[in-house]
Amino acid sequence: MQGFSNPSALARLLAPKSIAFIGGAEAEVALRGTLKLGFQGKIFAVHPKRETLAGVPTVPSLDDLPEVPEAAFIAVKREPTIELVRQLSARGTAGAVVYASGFAEVGEEGVKLQDDLLDAAGPMAVVGPNCYGVVNYLDRLSPWPDIFGGTAVDRGVAIITQSGSMALNFTLAAHRLPMGAMCALGNQAQIGMAEMLAHFATDERVTAIGLHIEGLTDVARFAEAAALARTLRKPVIALKTGRSEQGARTTRSHTNSLSGSDDLYSALFERYGIARVSTMSAFTETLNLLHHGGPVSGHTLLSMSCSGGEAALAADLCEPMRLKTPPLPEHSKTVMVKALNAFVQLENPLDYHTFIWGNEEKLTQCYTGAMSGGFDASMLMIDTPNDADLDRASWTPAIDAYIRAAGETGCRAAVAIHLPESMPADLEAKLSTNGIAVLRGLQDALDAIQAAADIGANWQRADPLPAFDAAPTAPGTVRQLTEHEAKQRLAAHGLPVPEGQVCGVSEAAAIAEAIGWPVTLKVSDSELAHKSDVGGIALNLESGPDVTDAAERLGHLSDNVLVEKMVTGAVCELIVGLKRDPQFGLALVIGAGGVLTELLADSATLLLPTSREEIDRALSSLRISRLIDGYRGKSGDRAALMSAIEAIGAFAAENWQTLEELDVNPLLVLPPGKGVVAVDALLRIRED
Repeated sequence: MQGFSNPSALARLLAPKSIAFIGGAEAEVALRGTLKLGFQGKIFAVHPKRETLAGVPTVPSLDDLPEVPEAAFIAVKREPTIELVRQLSARGTAGAVVYASGFAEVGEEGVKLQDDLLDAAGPMAVVGPNCYGVVNYLDRLSPWPDIFGGTAVDRGVAIITQSGSMALNFTLAAHRLPMGAMCALGNQAQIGMAEMLAHFATDERVTAIGLHIEGLTDVARFAEAAALARTLRKPVIALKTGRSEQGARTTRSHTNSLSGSDDLYSALFERYGIARVSTMSAFTETLNLLHHGGPVSGHTLLSMSCSGGEAALAADLCEPMRLKTPPLPEHSKTVMVKALNAFVQLENPLDYHTFIWGNEEKLTQCYTGAMSGGFDASMLMIDTPNDADLDRASWTPAIDAYIRAAGETGCRAAVAIHLPESMPADLEAKLSTNGIAVLRGLQDALDAIQAAADIGANWQRADPLPAFDAAPTAPGTVRQLTEHEAKQRLAAHGLPVPEGQVCGVSEAAAIAEAIGWPVTLKVSDSELAHKSDVGGIALNLESGPDVTDAAERLGHLSDNVLVEKMVTGAVCELIVGLKRDPQFGLALVIGAGGVLTELLADSATLLLPTSREEIDRALSSLRISRLIDGYRGKSGDRAALMSAIEAIGAFAAENWQTLEELDVNPLLVLPPGKGVVAVDALLRIRED
């Protein structure tokens, strides 16, 4: 993506006063869809031979149009497309959707044609090429070459995707998910994910934005748009496909084996409050929930149903999630017990049994009592008959009671149904009108509530967002430093390291005596990335003869050894590393360290620059943080650990363009007041 600096042209393309449809069958489909939505502007049709498109009279060429169209949908072959774009731009058309394929997606020839297309466009906004385009339900037009679901709305969610097929599938949910706009961007030659995100973030009619991302070509530009959406309090979710390891680049560090490119996307989303989901169904349900009230204020959930099996299932599914189901407070129980049978256990998740089934007043009292318990959200599980031959009358009081209880308590409310067909359209519309989303599938419902709560938690943070910087690397050859060199450079930025000295094999005992016992002996060679793998380390040496023997054993690996003071009494071992990605720049990785780093796979990734607050949250997300914060009578010096990680961040800032890779592993965390010590470090840096 080249980047586009004319947002007003994009706005006019998406909501024009006039639009021209140029081409044959696909243009006719797009025109018909625009008529279906009730577009109120002027519509023109261009075809050299046909007399009409979807009943609209045609003109044979652009020269025959009665006026310059503000927008255009172009569905002809790639070469004539370029010329049409050039003519439209020269006439002053604001933008065009380009349907044709055969551009950058097909190789070198296509790349050249795509460059020609951008040159022809000039200041004109271009969506595509090789794309389905846009269905704009808010402004009633569809430069879109296929069928689509849904009708015009005055407010709704916007979905932006790179896949035309997935976009079409998403529109099929528009009968129940208020859809404001659907955008399938294709090659993103000019208008990409970032530009569309920024546009819809500023549209007050858009209630939430969903992004289906295969990959980003300009992470910095996307970060800018994401920051805008967060500032404007527009909730955003992402379905990121293509999870993979870092790729084919050869690496030497544990850091790169721990964190792949997908972790960098997760770090990007976490920073800007974009909730990540993993399936199309969770994607639509989360957007549905966000449309009905925006983010959830926290992660505490009240779950209610008239089934013990459903209550148990909800509890099981919540257990590994960030959602919490705390007990009902006593004041809630006092209200609820007046409506319920003595056999009902007043717990959360709640099984209120069927003793009051069909009794709207008692159901209301039960729900109101529970929903007044201070929970961030409530969820009623209820599958309702959706067959004309089945009597659903006894289900209606439960729906009405829940609506009343939500209104009386102000508790954020949602309905979860287990099976997609278990909710009549009229009841769903009734719930929606009252601000209650109907979520299909219990796991997807819980995923949606958690995602909405994650956004809410992010928005409540007071710490400022660190600036995103993906500056390119400086020229030079990558050189791996010896461990001692690496430690000295890090120590200069405040990272505690053991006292040590590099010497020849014959000098090791004397150096050890001067440092003080016990000591550690290591091979000193810049080519050895992992010394323990080749037997290049001797630990806990307590005498001159022990050091001499160990040094002679290591002599076959290198002429030099590193003698260091042995550090004991560690509570746990961490790895703190830096890695460089061509798109994201430098990233910081924190995780469980030592020789079992990859096996434990307990890590968190942060984009750089970062902040102390981000570091603290990342550290708390690790399983190993329980050892630091206190486990079985032991705890670690968390304050010193935080300062050490910040020191590594300061080293990164000082060497921003030359730093290639860093592993501090292990970083030993000592008891409170004892600090931390980096006992090993691998550093690769670019130097002339």
